[in-house]
Amino acid sequence: MIDFPDSPLSMLKRRSDKLKERRMFFRKTSGFAAGVAGGAILTACGGGGGNSVAADGPTDPEILNFALNLEYLEAQFYLYATTGAGLPDSATTGAGTRGTVTAGAAVPFSDPLVAAYAKEIAADELAHVLFLRSALGSSAVAMPSIDIGGTNPNGAFSKAAQAAGLVAAGTAFNPYANDINFLLGAFIFEDVGVTAYKGASPLISNKTYLEAAAGILAAEAYHAGLVRTVLYSKGVDAQTAAGKISDARDSLDNSIDDDQGIAPDASGASNIVPLDANGIAYSRSPGDVLNIVYLNPGAVNSGGFFPAGLNGSLVLSSAFA
Repeated sequence: MIDFPDSPLSMLKRRSDKLKERRMFFRKTSGFAAGVAGGAILTACGGGGGNSVAADGPTDPEILNFALNLEYLEAQFYLYATTGAGLPDSATTGAGTRGTVTAGAAVPFSDPLVAAYAKEIAADELAHVLFLRSALGSSAVAMPSIDIGGTNPNGAFSKAAQAAGLVAAGTAFNPYANDINFLLGAFIFEDVGVTAYKGASPLISNKTYLEAAAGILAAEAYHAGLVRTVLYSKGVDAQTAAGKISDARDSLDNSIDDDQGIAPDASGASNIVPLDANGIAYSRSPGDVLNIVYLNPGAVNSGGFFPAGLNGSLVLSSAFA
């Protein structure tokens, strides 16, 4: 476990320490410890080319590194929102070019419950980054450049809010300004994380890695449900704003209309959990996810929250008609 005695992250250390035993379990049972020492994860999925589901499919390390890029994004957002500082440099090194962060700021929370939830999620996302980096060992990619600033009208959050109609064109949207803005900023990410892990799960061949990914998926689903619940409780305006973000995501990811807001239906039932007719959560492919985080539905390899793209192999978004 990395210790940060002089960092604002020290407030999160106790929770991360509690999660250390969980990470150690996976390291001991799947050869992760060896992977940390010498990058053995590349062959731990079955030796040779056995870490691939299919000859033309992504390998397990490629999938985990794709997830790590997304976890860097979420961890930086929540850490800045709760502590005013992001990940330490020691948790951002790795393969590829280490980028910079267009930083956020500490949110002046007025609702103590929102503040408590935010701190819990921040600790979880920090743990996800450390776990995936430990799992991948020397194969772990470095953190790419990330834009989570809140004052630039041309920044990623502002462009996302403009596309959703939350603010006028050329106007900044600051997710660190207050509780509601923070929740809406979190809403942009959380549903995407859930659908990304669900979409990636069938591609993972090693059962131990699959179990670990399923565990992170469950955590992200808890986070998404929490954010959706709290936004719902904030009233009609918050529900409407969340619906606009959902519509904007739907316009970016693919041609299927599956993203869902939180507003109640005609019967008065809420829509905290977005499911299909069978009560099953939907999936997104890596390309669909990149369409959203790049804020571009074309086949591109950078933009939006990742201005220089991701590190690793899965970096190209999916164009759709």
